[in-house]
Amino acid sequence: MSGNEQNQDILQHQIKGKKLSGKTLKRHDSLELESSKVPVAKKALEWSVILKLAFQSIGVVYGDIGTSPLFVFATVFPNGVKLEEDILGALSLIFYTITLIPLIKYVFIVLRANDNGDGGTFALYSLICRYSKVGLIPSQQPEDKDVSTFKLDLPDRRTRRASKLKSKLESSNFAKFFMLIATMLGTSMVIGDGILTPCIAVLSAVGGLKAAAPSVLTEERLIWIAVAILILLFMFQRFGTENVGNTFASVLSLWFIFIAGIGIYNIVKYDPTIIRALNPKYIIDYFKRNKKNAWISLGGVVMSITGGEALFADVGHFSVLSIQISMCCVTYPALILAYLGQAAFLMKNIDDVADTFYKSIPHSLYWPVFIVAVLAAIIASQALISGTFSIIQQSLALGCFPRVKVVHTSTKHHGQVYIPEINNLLMLSCVIVTLTFRTTEKISNAYGIAVVFVMVLTSCFLVLVMIMIWKTSILFVIIYVLIIGTVELIYLSSVLYKFDQGGYLPLAFSMFLMFIMYVWNYVYRKKYHFELEHKISPLKVKEAVDETNYHRLPGLAIFYSELVHGIPPIFKHYVENVPALHSVLVFVSVKSLPISKVPVEERFLFRRVKPCDLYVFRCVVRYGYNDVHNEEESFERLLAERLKEYIRYDSMLSMNAAKSNRVSTERSSNMELEIDCDIQEDVMFSRERDIEVVERAYSVGVVHFVGEQDVIAGKGSGIAKRVVINYVYNFLKRNLRQSSKVFDIPHKRMLKVGMIYEL
Repeated sequence: MSGNEQNQDILQHQIKGKKLSGKTLKRHDSLELESSKVPVAKKALEWSVILKLAFQSIGVVYGDIGTSPLFVFATVFPNGVKLEEDILGALSLIFYTITLIPLIKYVFIVLRANDNGDGGTFALYSLICRYSKVGLIPSQQPEDKDVSTFKLDLPDRRTRRASKLKSKLESSNFAKFFMLIATMLGTSMVIGDGILTPCIAVLSAVGGLKAAAPSVLTEERLIWIAVAILILLFMFQRFGTENVGNTFASVLSLWFIFIAGIGIYNIVKYDPTIIRALNPKYIIDYFKRNKKNAWISLGGVVMSITGGEALFADVGHFSVLSIQISMCCVTYPALILAYLGQAAFLMKNIDDVADTFYKSIPHSLYWPVFIVAVLAAIIASQALISGTFSIIQQSLALGCFPRVKVVHTSTKHHGQVYIPEINNLLMLSCVIVTLTFRTTEKISNAYGIAVVFVMVLTSCFLVLVMIMIWKTSILFVIIYVLIIGTVELIYLSSVLYKFDQGGYLPLAFSMFLMFIMYVWNYVYRKKYHFELEHKISPLKVKEAVDETNYHRLPGLAIFYSELVHGIPPIFKHYVENVPALHSVLVFVSVKSLPISKVPVEERFLFRRVKPCDLYVFRCVVRYGYNDVHNEEESFERLLAERLKEYIRYDSMLSMNAAKSNRVSTERSSNMELEIDCDIQEDVMFSRERDIEVVERAYSVGVVHFVGEQDVIAGKGSGIAKRVVINYVYNFLKRNLRQSSKVFDIPHKRMLKVGMIYEL
């Protein structure tokens, strides 16, 4: 059997499963036909794979929260401990905070709200955008819902509450803008974590040198050692983290063994009764004694859960079950034992609170633990830096960040990315913060606001998911808000108290970053609406071509645009100036869907512009926010192959449409067979001719046309709009990479078509 016959059989089999009514075959101005629709079956992971992922997750997910014992007690008691009972109160707070937020909230509740396996602020936002029409990206299409990973697994039970909330969100422009702004702010805060985590982790780790040799290593020298380590850390980012996951996991596993073992040693040696601190009564007594100071000290307690958001943000690299296993079996027990041991040590050494961790280490283990502590701090920094790169990639895909070059450092793991511009910005920021704040106590004041704000934002989005998507009992939602929501708001109020002591730093940085993100997104939407208003209908394409004394050149021309609802105005501009067109034209729109990944088989949507002899096609190439744009397979070749598949598929639909409209059902069976044969021959002839035209055009050569749009504020625009578009946006555009560099379009075969958009 020939390849063409096989393809025809496959297509006929696909079509049999569809009801090809006249309504189904009716053409609209949207791209209904997919090149193929292959559902992606979710396979259950084997236990050996789950356990391996659980081990690897130790090295990626828990670096930040795992290194918190280095500095927590020092930040809770910056002015020293006055009473032994205060140690018990602080320990009880730390225990219940770790149990309530990372364990119960994230591991057992938030992880369920993953977006097809991916987590984080943008994943939650995308999940809500898919279920209700609250997204502001103007390129939505009905066909997006046909992508297998787009669909939601909803419960059977429906409630009025969910429908009411959904309709309120969809009808409120304020709600849509508020959710977008909140997502941008939360994302900016997480990026702020990417700056503060390396600073506080590395400073805390090298603090062990001071404890070992205080006379030789002054504070000034320690700061410069920390700066040198930070610079080296960022310089090595370009090499990626491929094949080091197991190494990271081994180091962090050794770290957890050390801190758990030292914790047990200190409990046995100093105070076995320290376990009594698990009684929440000590929290009440702590607040009765210290009142305002106890509330202020909550900002230090928060440091015990830094990195808790990573449990959700990094779930895409592993699985929900693997993270649940590693947290419950390794991280949580080790952290609790470490804090119990440190508290037991402080009960007998109340004056050593500033250096609790290093002072509590047995002398014979000091240097091995110090080396592992430095490595663990570097790994913790690595995790947040890599997370920042992933977040920027998601923001780029949703049109919320200026175009920067994303380098995929692994051929096996698409989530491992490196962004040179962001890496340099993070390195510079880390060095400045370290040299300015100089101590972990001051940096922790800034760090707490970013950590708690992201947690509060996650809870807000989670409540929407509970009500709209999960259809959760209102009683459970109320319990969640009253317990976890209230605790997080109390912590937020505490960290905001230290706003003038460094807390302003993450807010200032987040506001700056959010302003950039909003400006880019605002102009992106304005440009799209401009193209939408000035788009060229398929009918106008033929008129534009007929009115021009044009020539058809052999070859395939690809016009790039962000418009998915028609042909961009830049085509008319090109035809008016260049009276020559290639034999096959494809208008490509690279579009991001609010999902993490789009299967390759469902990536291309095609539509033919009539009449057929023009050989003009529209194509939407759909990506998720975690998809790789530059695959190993050539985009040109992939597009040509998918175009030929579409022509075959379209011909089968045309054949069935013609059969369904044949003259009369009263004709004899011989007459019907004769008509069917004629239709089939005509369709097959047209199909083979069209495929041959595409193959010939592709073999001659491919030319890429990229729009070079200069945007200016329209006449009569206000001062704010003119500043945002004419100065801020254009400054960002001039100083960052263009789309041709981002998508690796070959420069030798690329032509730019300039046009001015008045927005």
